[in-house]
Amino acid sequence: MKKKKIQKTNAMRVLENNKISYEVHEYPWNEDHTDEENAGVPFDKIYKTLVAVGNNTGVLVGCIPSSTELDLKKFAKASGNKKVDMLHMKDLERTTGYIRGGCSPVGMKKLFPTYIGAQAEMMETVVVSAGKRGMQMELAPDDLLQVTAGNFADITE
Repeated sequence: MKKKKIQKTNAMRVLENNKISYEVHEYPWNEDHTDEENAGVPFDKIYKTLVAVGNNTGVLVGCIPSSTELDLKKFAKASGNKKVDMLHMKDLERTTGYIRGGCSPVGMKKLFPTYIGAQAEMMETVVVSAGKRGMQMELAPDDLLQVTAGNFADITE
């Protein structure tokens, strides 16, 4: 049987350019998509990407376990802001180059300050969006930290 060729995303190209190994997971996506349907990947490994705006720093990226909620006060403190608000959905693609449901912490238009939930430090691998709806990539948390110039931080409720 012939293996299906995967159309590379910008996020995958960034990983490859940095010689970071990763595994791709694909799953069917639709508007009613629920996080529980993610390609048979254990739910605790899946990290969602959230984009916010800090009063001092401007755009910030949070990457947290899908089962958790972002704590804006903790996010503000970790990022050196007094206040952090979520980026308006209408501004997501213009700001990051990605759309809702396909926003990867890797390969955005700019390298924004990125904070990865501290839980990731204890994991062998995490799964994040590959930059396209229905596609994820699995990689080591330290590699994610390296390629995003990120920091581990306690930013969840």
